[in-house]
Amino acid sequence: MALDVVDLRSFYATPLGEVARRRVSQIMRERWKTCVGLSVMGIGYATPYLGEWREEALRVLAFMPAEQGVVNWPAEGRSSSALIDSTMMPLPDSCIDRVLVVHALETLNHPRDVLSEIWRILTPGGRMIVVTPSRRGLWARVDTTPFGQGQPYSKAQLRELLRDTLFSPVHWEEALYVPPFARPYLLRAAPAFEAIGLRLGLPGAGLHLVEATKQLYRPVVARQSRRRLPQFEPALAPPPMSRDI
Repeated sequence: MALDVVDLRSFYATPLGEVARRRVSQIMRERWKTCVGLSVMGIGYATPYLGEWREEALRVLAFMPAEQGVVNWPAEGRSSSALIDSTMMPLPDSCIDRVLVVHALETLNHPRDVLSEIWRILTPGGRMIVVTPSRRGLWARVDTTPFGQGQPYSKAQLRELLRDTLFSPVHWEEALYVPPFARPYLLRAAPAFEAIGLRLGLPGAGLHLVEATKQLYRPVVARQSRRRLPQFEPALAPPPMSRDI
């Protein structure tokens, strides 16, 4: 079941939500250092992260699924948010350069259809960053945050989902090693948790972040032929010649 947009907005207004936003935004900015002249779109609830490129991108759109609800974004100026059917987006083919997928795949009913629709609207060479809860992480097991809702993913499951929808992963990263509890001492120590977890490659991070590119051609899968060869009966041997002749 999709999360309610009011609950998502409330979470990011908390100190714990700010810790999550700051770390995920840092990784996104490292991957996309500039989006000058590009079109950027968010699917799900990506508005806490889209502000990174609002001042430099050609356009920034925030598409929110009908199951989730929509809020006005940004707070000032013309609204760039819209309530949409995530499997039938009101955009032409190959018109978006960068897509953020946050709070979407783990809660929507048809994640493959959503990714197929993103594939349609991405330009050739376009890139997508997907953020999902990790099955091994503590954040997926505590339901007091939005990352504890819906279906978390393992790395293998996420790789298979991307492959099935014609995306090629180019970068994997994990985030949120800090426990998902709003204790002041944990919040203060969050940068240390992230630094140690990243340096040592520890398991148990809360989120997967994967950057993927659009495959332009569908791979050809070799199939074993099912045509059956005709069955031949062995030829009868001629009778032996009599020795009386």
